[in-house]
Amino acid sequence: MKVVVIGGTGLIGSKLVGELNEHGHEAVAAAPSTGVNTLTGEGLAEVLKGASVVVDVSNSPSFEDSAVMDFFRTSTANLLKAEAEAGVAHHVALSVVGTDRLLGSGYFRAKQAQEELVKASGMPYSIVHATQFFEFAKGLADGVTEGDTVRLPAGRIQPIVSDDVAAAVGRTAVGDPANGVVEVAGPEAFQLEEFIRMGLTAQNDPREIVTDPRATYWGAELEDDTLLPGPDAHIAETTFADWLARQK
Repeated sequence: MKVVVIGGTGLIGSKLVGELNEHGHEAVAAAPSTGVNTLTGEGLAEVLKGASVVVDVSNSPSFEDSAVMDFFRTSTANLLKAEAEAGVAHHVALSVVGTDRLLGSGYFRAKQAQEELVKASGMPYSIVHATQFFEFAKGLADGVTEGDTVRLPAGRIQPIVSDDVAAAVGRTAVGDPANGVVEVAGPEAFQLEEFIRMGLTAQNDPREIVTDPRATYWGAELEDDTLLPGPDAHIAETTFADWLARQK
């Protein structure tokens, strides 16, 4: 089947395109660099011709509140309209575990708006909620660093490697529409501070890491389980320690 991957040149998208093609599907990477722009609609009609499935793993180039909201609302609306006109049978969107519990953050408000547009579209759909990626430990730290100190909220996290996210999205894409949310997470839960510490230590990053009761997660307050998946989540196999060992 033909699967169009919006954001197909990024971290998850490139892995997904490769995996789908290896399994005999016709996976097409769609991104501004390939002539497809979901914000303007450029190239959408052409790339969606003959597509059975569209997978949206794109992300906003800006995380500023109004910019990220505009990106997800506009790009998702344009994409869903073009899919309906092209006769696409299944829309898959990658989102984040805990999105509906993180609405104090402009980014997660925008992701929630994206999900609501998909659910209301009438298009058969699946939304894949993934936990935070192993690869983003440093980025998370950078976003809450003051001087040489990383200030993190208390809470647990159950991170996952991007390869396992791509595999889960791929399974979902070639399966029947869930018409709901499916969750995927890594095999181990950590305190957020522990996860970041392990990631930075592996990179010889000397920053001090502290848990600060005033700190937020991208602007949202955390409960202990805000970032954790539910009991029905698919649990991937790759551990953080195994992944870190492969980075050396």
